[in-house]
Amino acid sequence: MERPLPGGARGILHARTGLERFHTERTAPPPALAPFVDFFWVLHWDLRGRPPHRQRLLTLPSVHMTFTSYLTSGATRARIVGVVRDEFVEEIADDGRVVGVGFRPGGVRPFLGDGVPVSALTGRFAGVDEVFGADGLALAGEIFAAPGAGEGLGLLTEFLVARRPERDASAERAAGIVERISARPGLLRVDELAEDVGLSPRSLQRLFHDYVGVGPKWVIRRFRMQEAHERAASGSPVDWAEVAAELGYADQAHFTRDFTAAVGTPPARYAREAGPGQEAGR
Repeated sequence: MERPLPGGARGILHARTGLERFHTERTAPPPALAPFVDFFWVLHWDLRGRPPHRQRLLTLPSVHMTFTSYLTSGATRARIVGVVRDEFVEEIADDGRVVGVGFRPGGVRPFLGDGVPVSALTGRFAGVDEVFGADGLALAGEIFAAPGAGEGLGLLTEFLVARRPERDASAERAAGIVERISARPGLLRVDELAEDVGLSPRSLQRLFHDYVGVGPKWVIRRFRMQEAHERAASGSPVDWAEVAAELGYADQAHFTRDFTAAVGTPPARYAREAGPGQEAGR
């Protein structure tokens, strides 16, 4: 029987191939960080004696802070990853691990300081010191020296709890609106969303610029594309013209172009390649 993909696989393209090469886990934040953090995560891989693996991701509107250790070479990397609007590909080789935190949409904003919008991080890979200064660099050293990912995750959690900012009503409102977009597949237009949440389109745009890092139109389209990706990977027959109409496209050709740009292959081909039972041994 085909095993379902783990919950942490969302956004991993060709996930069955990827999860033959690495292992990822997510954990919920402690209550003190729940207004700011969506999840903590770790990723392990051991490709010694095997070719490097390039993994493409379908990103969502979330900022991450990651600490990567390449165990064989001893190389390390600590960075804050802003929302990635376009293609995002990571290559792993030899053996290593990542300790990371995914902030809620808007959740990183209270850590940035007065007047710094989340959009200042969009499309960028910033050093941890850009937000957390020398303390962030010291944290990176401690995580890299930790004997395992679990210990590193504990250090990261303690670090954020100790620096927990005041709760920000606007950040939590932004997160709630993003959750609404995710949960309502029929929500397709920015003006409809603005009316639904009681804001003018201009105010909604400003809220997303400051707290989410990308505009509401991008968020709507990306969650709809995530739905299309999950249908393609499900292994069930899909009527792509019907899906295109459900997602608000005037024609299937436009949908196919957007899907191909986001995922790397047209939807029908992706369904053939990524569905259950199609990737074993690749």
